[in-house]
Amino acid sequence: MIEVADTGVGIAPGDLPHVFDRFWRAEKLRSRQTGGSGLGLSIVRKLTEAHGGSVTMGSTPDTGTVVTLHLPA
Repeated sequence: MIEVADTGVGIAPGDLPHVFDRFWRAEKLRSRQTGGSGLGLSIVRKLTEAHGGSVTMGSTPDTGTVVTLHLPA
């Protein structure tokens, strides 16, 4: 298991189901010039699943986010 955590602003509960969707961004005002393409977490999920694992994310607004990768031994 690999776990990455931060103490940032967190992710709204309504946004969590979408964070692994391709091209999805929580901040609708961001463009490719100011905020990436929205592919990073989708790629993480696909690569993890291709290796027989899973990835989950939990977040609390104003507290932070935790991403957990579970990979088989």
